[in-house]
Order: sequence, then structure tokens, then C-alpha cells
Amino acid sequence: MSASSDRTEVRLVRLVGVYDADATWRGELAYWVGARLGRRHCSLCDITHGVVRAKPQWAACRAGLPVPFDTHHRNDQPDEVRRMADIRYPVVVAETTAGYVALLDDDALDRCAGSIDALVAAVETAVATLGLQWPA
Repeated sequence: MSASSDRTEVRLVRLVGVYDADATWRGELAYWVGARLGRRHCSLCDITHGVVRAKPQWAACRAGLPVPFDTHHRNDQPDEVRRMADIRYPVVVAETTAGYVALLDDDALDRCAGSIDALVAAVETAVATLGLQWPA
């Protein structure tokens, strides 16, 4: 048996993005007003949303990924993500066959500069760096 066959491959199950905002009417309004006044910023929102709603390109991108990419707000994120140590928002997390791992923090998302293509490239780089495998 070779050394490589002794290792269990850790495969991606889904991606989870968590916005730095709450999914309540008040939370959405507070974020929207704050963003317009330059007081609030969520780099994941900048990538996935226009001024009012999700970008159509974002829906197309999600549909083309080999795993689901679910997005949540701070107050409705999966409990497993909420329990991760040292998590800051916004964040993109990978659910894998071995558990959850953070892929992209706010700084990495900010470097995407609102670009969906840059987000996909950053996710692919993080997946490769962490030695994770996409589903077959």
C-alpha cells in the first residue's frame, strides 16, 4: 500500500458565504443605508449584490460550480459555521467530508474588488492551498 493511498481525501461538500449583516428587515435596511453613507461595508455583498438585489451573474456562477454555494447572514448562518473559532465576517467557509474550514476572510474577499470571477479564483486557490478535493 502506498503512502498516498493511506491518506483520506478531504472533499468539498459545499461552500458557505456569510455576510457581515443580519437578515432582518431592520438589519438589511441598516446595512443598506450604512453602505450608502460609507459607514458599512461587506466585501462579500459587494461581490454578490448590486445596489438592491443579487447580481444575475452571481446566480449563473453558483449554478456552474461543482458544489452548492450557500449564502447566509450572521444571524441565520449554519450553527457549525457560527461555532468556528476566530470567525470574522464576511467569510467563505468550505464544508468538507472532514468538517468545516475557513477559505476566505474579509481581506481576501476585499481583494476580489467586487468581482465574481476573482471570488471563484480565490476559492480555487484556497482549495488547492489547503489540499482539498472538488467532488469527482
